[in-house]
Amino acid sequence: MKIIGIDLGTTNSAAAIWQNGQVELIPNRLKEYLTPSVVHIGQDGTVLVGKAAQERLLTHPNATASVFKRYMGTDRKLTLAKKSYSAPELSAFVLKSLKEDAENYLGEAVTEAVISVPAYFNNTQRKATILAGELAGLKVERLVNEPTAAAIAYGLHEKPEHTQFIVVDLGGGTFDVSIMEYFEGVLEVHASAGDNFLGGEDFTEILVNKFLSSLNLNKTSLNPNELQLVQAQMELAKRQLNQADLIHVEPFIKAQKQPISLYKEDFLKLSEPLWQRLQRPIETALRDAKLKPSDLDEVILVGGATRMQYFRSLIAKMFRRMPSANLDPDLVVAMGASIQAGLKARDAALEDLVLTDVCPYSLGIGIHNENDHLGTQGNLFSPIIERNTVIPCSRISAYNTITDYQTAMTLEFFQGEHRLVKNNISLGKLEVRLPKARKGEESVTVRLSYDINGVLEVDVEVVSTGEKHYKMILNTPSQITDKEIAASKEKLSALKFHPREQEVNITLLARAERLYEGRLGQEREEILNALRWFESVLEKQNNSEIAEAQTRFGEFLDQVEQDRLF
Repeated sequence: MKIIGIDLGTTNSAAAIWQNGQVELIPNRLKEYLTPSVVHIGQDGTVLVGKAAQERLLTHPNATASVFKRYMGTDRKLTLAKKSYSAPELSAFVLKSLKEDAENYLGEAVTEAVISVPAYFNNTQRKATILAGELAGLKVERLVNEPTAAAIAYGLHEKPEHTQFIVVDLGGGTFDVSIMEYFEGVLEVHASAGDNFLGGEDFTEILVNKFLSSLNLNKTSLNPNELQLVQAQMELAKRQLNQADLIHVEPFIKAQKQPISLYKEDFLKLSEPLWQRLQRPIETALRDAKLKPSDLDEVILVGGATRMQYFRSLIAKMFRRMPSANLDPDLVVAMGASIQAGLKARDAALEDLVLTDVCPYSLGIGIHNENDHLGTQGNLFSPIIERNTVIPCSRISAYNTITDYQTAMTLEFFQGEHRLVKNNISLGKLEVRLPKARKGEESVTVRLSYDINGVLEVDVEVVSTGEKHYKMILNTPSQITDKEIAASKEKLSALKFHPREQEVNITLLARAERLYEGRLGQEREEILNALRWFESVLEKQNNSEIAEAQTRFGEFLDQVEQDRLF
């Protein structure tokens, strides 16, 4: 049984496998390695994933979802075709598409995968990712942190002993930093930090707001189709500003009567808060690892948004060296995940590599806040396992009663860094009975144990009686029940997926429809005629004719888009 590696990304996803002694990237049904993390659900319950769905994002925004990875581990739902879907359910569509592509490529069933997650994902987000895999029909053998996967792909474990390096991963929606060291066959993570709501999409949003303000508009002034069109154009503008100091945006929505000029200098200035947010996790990771920038042997860039030249200049200035970006930043995580999958499958061509990781957030309990006289602050957070502790790990702390003749102690467990528990994530509760005694005379010891798969175990002992209590923390917020999982599977199975061989045609048709809506006059007429011709070829169901028509129709659409504004 083959285990594949998957990079489930905010903007794009990819899959790869370790076989024949090397990494093999898995092409999707369009023969591309990147699959946009976009899902479209039609009124008839038909599901589109990837580029075909991405085309519908512009023409059918109310039935299409993107950037849903940001909602993993939350209760937020997105409504498509009058039904609501959670982030794990939408992610499951993407994973199912990648799974089918892998099965087509390998010629056999694929039921197991190693899936990458941001290093700074908390327990709830990790469990949501595992749930997405389960809904897609995949057993998630392991979650691997994205920077760790990138380090494996770069072969940093083959460098000289005691190599220390930092992986800086800026994707579409998340930012991750991990500091690692390789020594004696062990790839050890010393520290991780990040921001789960910072990525390339946020820089695009800066340009969207700038463009709209130039027209004295806001987002509520536009209908969903226009708003998606603005976002698509500003994504292209962001890439153009990577090379140019000034670009001109020709009118493309009704409210725009003349060209709008966008300056790189303005973009960089407006992005200043984001540049500052990028620096904070890097500084945090360095401090936690007790290192200076000069102590590092290498700086690795990962994630599509690291292509921004200003970002690369910022990193070069911070570390006083040019960062490494030799491998495709969009594909390197999938490559590393596939190597981890090969290690998991004990492939003979891979030398044993021991991976150690760290706990990305502090874990502890809530304790009484005696200074909360007005009752506005709530309990304080008492860390037991501090962030960036190497896992698996186990730590113990003791706690006393706070009132006379107290007969019970309710222990609530939290994950986070804030001093007040209300600003951290609650993981669960455990109530312990106690003998009556004066304040402070009764105590319990609390041992927290945390493993590589993010499972938290709690052992509590009442000191005076020796009575022991145990709890495995699984029911974190947004963790759905077996009954809810079964309901999700039933809901998803009722939807229809287009056969693989139709995906190319659907993508071409959706692209043509988008171009038709955006053009006028003679050009619109030419697109319409080409659409009718292509549909007539499809109706004949002659595979050889269809294959030739796909090429001709694709070339025609490329020709139409040659005059694109960016």
